[in-house]
Amino acid sequence: MISFATNASRKRIQSRGKTMNRRLFATLLTAAAAIAPMAAAPSGVAYAQSVMRPSTDVVLSVGRGQLVTVPGNMTDIFVANEAIADVQVKSQRQLYVFGLSGGETTVYASNAAGDVVWAANVRVGSNIDSIDQMLALAMPDAKVSVATMGTNTVLLTGTVAAPEDAAEAERLVKAFVGENSNVVSRLKTATPLQVNLQVKFAEVSRSLVRTLGANLTSIDSTGGFQFGVGSGRDGFASSFRPNSNAGGSALGAGNAVKIQIPDINNPGKYVEVSGTSVNSIANGTTLSGAGKLLGLDLLGALDLAERDGLVTTLSQPNLTALSGETADFLAGGEFPILTSQGLGTTSVEYKKYGVSLAYTPTVLANGRISIRVRPEVSELSSQGAVTMNNFTVPALTVRRAETTVELGSGQSFMIAGLLSNSSQNAIDKAPGLGDVPILGNLFKSTEFQKGQTELVIVVTPYLVNPVDANDIKLPTDGLRSPTTAQQLLSNIDNDGVTGGDRPKPKAVGQGANAPRLGLDDYETNGEDKDRPRSSKGERRADAEATPGFSLK
Repeated sequence: MISFATNASRKRIQSRGKTMNRRLFATLLTAAAAIAPMAAAPSGVAYAQSVMRPSTDVVLSVGRGQLVTVPGNMTDIFVANEAIADVQVKSQRQLYVFGLSGGETTVYASNAAGDVVWAANVRVGSNIDSIDQMLALAMPDAKVSVATMGTNTVLLTGTVAAPEDAAEAERLVKAFVGENSNVVSRLKTATPLQVNLQVKFAEVSRSLVRTLGANLTSIDSTGGFQFGVGSGRDGFASSFRPNSNAGGSALGAGNAVKIQIPDINNPGKYVEVSGTSVNSIANGTTLSGAGKLLGLDLLGALDLAERDGLVTTLSQPNLTALSGETADFLAGGEFPILTSQGLGTTSVEYKKYGVSLAYTPTVLANGRISIRVRPEVSELSSQGAVTMNNFTVPALTVRRAETTVELGSGQSFMIAGLLSNSSQNAIDKAPGLGDVPILGNLFKSTEFQKGQTELVIVVTPYLVNPVDANDIKLPTDGLRSPTTAQQLLSNIDNDGVTGGDRPKPKAVGQGANAPRLGLDDYETNGEDKDRPRSSKGERRADAEATPGFSLK
């Protein structure tokens, strides 16, 4: 049976409900009033703020993507610049990162607790993967890495074999990314570049001297009239003079030459006298004779000299230096120079001479070599020497050049040259007599000098690398000096015999002669493999030390 409530009972229920609602509201207000001071009170514990920085780099090309697996479950993803990169979540542990435009941005992924589970710097560039593939095909031996910096900058790092490879890599990357992008190259060569400079001094000098002079003197043992005419080279004319010794004196080509001349006091008789009137200047250049002319006993000497000299000089110094460093070389010596210091004191200074070379090479990016070079060849000379306090200081004949040139490896450049022609003709004669035709040649001397010099200096640089010591050939290879018995019995000079090869160090290979550590107790070869070594002396003899390198 279903019963329904009257109006009075319904009013009593509504009154009770309102009373309960008022009591509940009052209770809630009381609780809120009690909690409010606690919430407003400052906390006694301070927590430091932590900044999470990206530790992963993601490099993408425009229009390319990459699948990333994060180390934890993620619920939120934050992209700093959505115009550069975008993300798409595949699952709670994986997401796709896409490159939209060139630039750099950051991506963070956090879990439900707000902890960052993954953070990365995303760099987006143009065709980075294609650049790597292109460089790998163009230069397989080079190790080049490509990275983007900013919106339009490409950074090249790594090592290449030569400077021209670095320039080629930079050119290829610029052609790939376009002219609007900046390419910064930080490529280095695999080994330091070293330059060997070869300098050649080639000089040919020729000189020609012709001299013609005549001398006359009379012989008269009675003390009568005597005369003489002297001309010719220095030393020739000064040594010619009339002689008043009894019996006369002859004109010869040297003090040791003796000739026979007629005796004036006894006609038909000849006497032998020494030629002391003329000292010869050079062997084979002075002609002399004696005879009668117009009733006079005359002696005559004719000086005919011709000297033809040829000098050839070829110096070829070589020097190796590191790119950017300065090297110098000298093959010669030093000679002393006295310098007065005052108060009677003298000091000695030394000046270098010989073949010297100083240069500074710089290898450029395109493989060419810029060289500042200063070659010099000097030698002692008696011409221009100075004598002071009985001490002679020689002069120097110097060929020197200093310049800066640029050329490739193996190319040659003539940095200096000289072509000189000089001639000189001098005539010494007696006034009036020297102008007489034919006979005037007896009263004059002629000297003709001519010189020709040609000098060339050539430089040739080479990019070089170190080689094995056994591949180097030395001038002393195979030189064997003879023993005393060979010199006496076989008539062998002291210059030795060349041929063969010099002893070279070589690594001892594996085997019986290889170095061993300690003493082995058993033999390791032949039939004695299992026989123990009986005595300590046998073991010591078998364990004789063998060096790691041998000169045998």
